[in-house]
Amino acid sequence: MAPFDVSKLESVEPRRPNPAVRAIATIVVAVASSLFLLFMLGPIVGLVSAGGARGVASLASDRELRASLLLTAVTATIATLLGIIGATPLAYLLARRSFRGRAVVSALMDLPLVIPHPVAGIALLLVLGRGSPVGGALYSAGLRVASSPVGIVCAMLFVSAPLYVSAAREAFARVDARYESVARTLGDDAWRAFRRVTLPLSARGLTAAAVVMWARAVSEFGAIVILTYNPKVVSVLSYDRFTSYGLSEALPVAAVLVLFALVPLAALRALRAGEPLRG
Repeated sequence: MAPFDVSKLESVEPRRPNPAVRAIATIVVAVASSLFLLFMLGPIVGLVSAGGARGVASLASDRELRASLLLTAVTATIATLLGIIGATPLAYLLARRSFRGRAVVSALMDLPLVIPHPVAGIALLLVLGRGSPVGGALYSAGLRVASSPVGIVCAMLFVSAPLYVSAAREAFARVDARYESVARTLGDDAWRAFRRVTLPLSARGLTAAAVVMWARAVSEFGAIVILTYNPKVVSVLSYDRFTSYGLSEALPVAAVLVLFALVPLAALRALRAGEPLRG
């Protein structure tokens, strides 16, 4: 067989796309992207336009709405703090250590993200309800989970903590492990190296992870409505107003929830504004 002449390959000019085909493809992509953007933003803009002003104005007179907003903010904050305390060591372990069953642990942590949230609420009720061994023991000790703010915190924590674990694990993975090794050679133990080196370098990512977790907790509905219908968080109040009084009464509450959700989103964008673009 004759050897292949590489010079022939170099002499071949690259195939140029037909200008008409390129123009049509550009138009199709632009139209598809515009329709997608309109589909994503249209309902939100319409909701805020229809009920935003009424919702903000009703904050002065609607005591139930104010109470539900406060309850939502407080329970979401508690759930986020509990997630930070419990999930940060786990995220660090998943980012830094290889161990038997690591893939299983990661998959189990992601499971609450893919199951329907009413199913998550049923699972929590099964474990923490008054008729369960754990829930019964807690109730005997004076701590009621179902139909209480504690149940709201549990539901928020269950559905939002996986987001924190995933983002915190990525934040830890971005920190070069050699920095910790250098700190260890200079006399720091593992905890001191983590506190002085890894934690400051990953602080921006961990803060962003906490903001995402808080925002997800604020918007939770499915698990909460199963475990704790009363007292009502904003999402449950919006559903209750819709089923009891119709769309017109639900619009202000829903719009306030959307505006409320803009706070963590704005904070998240502010945190990420200084991050360099990665190729």
